[in-house]
Amino acid sequence: MNRTPEASVLPILVTGAAGSVGAVGRSVVEGLRRRGLPVRAMVRRDDERARALRATGAEVVVGDLTRPGDVADALAGCARMYFGMGVSAQYLEAAVTAAAVARAYGGLEALVNMSQLTVAEMDLTSTAESVQQRQQWLAEQVLDWSGLPVVQVRPTVFMENPLFRVGFSSIAKYGAIRLPFGQAKSSPVAAGDVAAVVEEILADPAPHLGRVYELTGPRSEDIAAMAAEVSAALGRPVRYADIPLREWIDGDLRPLGLPDHVFQHISTMARLHAENRYDRKAEGVEQVTGRPPVGVAEYVRGHPGLFAP
Repeated sequence: MNRTPEASVLPILVTGAAGSVGAVGRSVVEGLRRRGLPVRAMVRRDDERARALRATGAEVVVGDLTRPGDVADALAGCARMYFGMGVSAQYLEAAVTAAAVARAYGGLEALVNMSQLTVAEMDLTSTAESVQQRQQWLAEQVLDWSGLPVVQVRPTVFMENPLFRVGFSSIAKYGAIRLPFGQAKSSPVAAGDVAAVVEEILADPAPHLGRVYELTGPRSEDIAAMAAEVSAALGRPVRYADIPLREWIDGDLRPLGLPDHVFQHISTMARLHAENRYDRKAEGVEQVTGRPPVGVAEYVRGHPGLFAP
C-alpha cells in the first residue's frame, strides 16, 4: 500500500465530506486515510457522519461553504483541496467562495473540482439544462479564470442518483426498470469509481494539473440492454418499462419529496436522457485509476439489497 508519513505531508482538505448521494467525499476521506495521508474533512454539521470521519483519523471541521471565514479556517495549512458539494441552490455561491479563498490563500498545490459531464455540451447561451448544471458550468468558468492549479472531474449520472435509484427500486415491485428514456442510451458511473479517481489525483496531483477527466461507466446502452444486465446478475427476469416523462415525474419522482432545486435538476436530467444527451462513453476512470469502471451488472451484484424482491 502506498503510505506516506503524515508528519511530512500537509493536510488535504476534503469538502462535502458527509454528503449523501454516493458519499464521494466520505469515500475520498477513507481512501486517503488508508494511504496514510493527513486529511481535514469539512462538514456542515457535527453529527454521526462526522464522528465516522473522525474514526478514520481525519481531522473534522464544521463550517459553511458559502462563508469565506469558514472556508479560510478549513483551508489554513492545507496543500491540496477537493471541492464537492451536493445539489444545492447555493452551489454557485459556495464554488465562487471556495475559489476566491483558495486564490487569496495562495498555497495550494491542487484543487480538484467535482463538476459533471453535461457541462461539456454547454456554452454561454445554453438554456436546456437544469439550474444546477448551469451553476456548475459557471463554476468551471470561474475556476478557469482563477489561475489556481485545478483538475476538473466530470462524472456522468451516478448509479446512486435518485434518477436511477427510483428506476432500480421499481424492480422489486414491478419486475421492471421504470424510466422515461425511450430508446435513448446512458452510461451511469458508480460513485465508488468517481471517488477512486478523486483520491488518486489528490494523492499525487502533479501529473493531472490542468486536466479535465470525463467519467462514465464501461458502455453506453439503452435501458432495455441495462435491464438485461440486471436480469443476468439477479438471475430473474427484469424488463424495461418506458414511462411517459410527465407520468414518471408525477408518479415516481415527485413522491420522493425532494427540495425544489433538486427536483428541478433530477426531472431535467430525465428529460435530457430522453433526448439522448447522456449517450456518452469516456475513459477517465481507467486513465486515472488504471482499471475499468464498474458496469451495471457488477454494481447490482455488489448491492443486492437494492434489488431484493
